[in-house]
Amino acid sequence: MTADLTLYTNPRSRGRIARWMLEETGAAYDTVVLDYGTTMVAADYRAINPMMKVPAIVHRGQVVTETAAICAYLAEAFPDAELAPLPAERAAYYRWLFFGAGPLEAAATNRAMGVTPTPEQQRMAGYGDFDRAVGVIGDAVAQTPYVAGNRFTAADVYVGSQLMWFTQFGLISKTEAIMAYIGRLDDRPAHHRATALDDGTAEAD
Repeated sequence: MTADLTLYTNPRSRGRIARWMLEETGAAYDTVVLDYGTTMVAADYRAINPMMKVPAIVHRGQVVTETAAICAYLAEAFPDAELAPLPAERAAYYRWLFFGAGPLEAAATNRAMGVTPTPEQQRMAGYGDFDRAVGVIGDAVAQTPYVAGNRFTAADVYVGSQLMWFTQFGLISKTEAIMAYIGRLDDRPAHHRATALDDGTAEAD
């Protein structure tokens, strides 16, 4: 039977974050693996995501793109997984989810591309400068076990995935606080399942 939820992804993409989030929900889903040069730019996928990027999900006919949005959507769509914020967690949850999707990702992307804003340009950039953005998230994960407090939420899937990648590729330093946070996330069974699924797909390419 076909599930009413489909993930469009590539194992060498941010689709790994959406896969992890789906595994955390426990929901049944189908997977469509797209190739960057062919199926990802084809007309049928452009009808789903005109940006021709992955991931995207289609849930009961509704399209969601943008990885942070996918995490937030799935947390609400599958409340039994308890990945959405409790009332006392909402401020930190939304703050760090959007910080990860905005300043943190922009800072790391620019650093990887060799772009260093001048002092004048830092006023325009939402992240200011790279060291500031990284320092802010490093301080945040040092304060509580998870970004919204003492409980794992969808925000950790997104922020944690970024920090895993950034440390893996040497974009940010492996501070004690960041590595302790990553360690807590890496121990999650859903993360192991998602990683195995994506790594298996990548090896088959």
